[in-house]
Order: sequence, then C-alpha cells, then structure tokens
Amino acid sequence: MKLLTAALLFTAVVCAQPIPANPLMTVSKNIYAIAKSDVLRSVDKIPDDMWSFQPTPDVRTVAQLFAHIADGQYEFCGAAAEGKSVSKDIEKTFKTKAEIVPALKEAFAYCDAAYAKLTDANAAEVVPFGGMRITKLGALDFNTAHTMEHYGNLVTYMRIKGIVPPSSEPRPPAAAKKQ
Repeated sequence: MKLLTAALLFTAVVCAQPIPANPLMTVSKNIYAIAKSDVLRSVDKIPDDMWSFQPTPDVRTVAQLFAHIADGQYEFCGAAAEGKSVSKDIEKTFKTKAEIVPALKEAFAYCDAAYAKLTDANAAEVVPFGGMRITKLGALDFNTAHTMEHYGNLVTYMRIKGIVPPSSEPRPPAAAKKQ
C-alpha cells in the first residue's frame, strides 16, 4: 500500500510539471550539464602539481584525461553539429593545465552550441559516426556517457589523493539555492 501511495504521489508530481517544448533535448541537455559541471569543477579541485599524476604507467595522466574529454566534445558533438566528427588533437598537442583548461572550456562551448541548434525533430536526423549511423541526439548522449566515463577516472584519481570529487560534495538544501 505504501508503494502504491508513493507511486501515485510521484505520478502526480510528474504530471503537474509543465512539459518543455523539446522534452528529449531538454533532458539530454540537463544530463550533459551535470557531466560538464562535474568535469569543470574537477579542474578547480585538482591542484596544479597533480596534473602529471598517473596511477599506473598504462593509464592516462590527469592532464591527458582532461585533454581527452575535450577531444571527445568535438568528436561526438561534431557529429550532431556538423554531421561529422571534428578532430582537434588536444590530447596530442596540449600538455599543461594552462593550455588544456581553455581548450576544455572551448570544447564544452562547442557542445553547448550543438545543443542550442537542435530540437526534438532535427535531433532525430541520422548522421555517420565511427563507421555506423546514429541520430544527432544519440551522438550527444554518447558524448555524455563518454564524458562521465572519464569523469569516473578523475574521481578515482582524486580519491587516491584524498580529494572529495565534486559529485560527492554536499549540496545545499533546495531552499538555500533559491536565495
């Protein structure tokens, strides 16, 4: 009975929410925003001297992870924005925090622009990607999954060094956010 009551209350709350004009794109963009925020907040939490940290020789350094995430923004969002992956070779070219951070922010801005151009209707258009064909929305969602995969690497690196990752920090109560 408690489960049924909870389900009914949840349904009532969900139904009371206004449906955005482009619900598929809105949800996708909101989830992408979480990934983007977690990565950019990690930039601020990881000290400069840790950017060369590499837990084992067969994994990327912190700097390489951030650069790889930046490259991914172009690869995946390029498919949605331009109908093809875009290569910037940030991981191969940039080595320092001073070089990588602006490139990472530009890469996220590139994806922000891709999201801004899409509606639920044109997000269903199919484009080539990595030897297959996927929807533009699929490319964006693949990007979010890829970003979170490597944010997970960053979380492990931060935990090894005693740093609490952004996604594990306490969040202020909802009422405090509105003030």
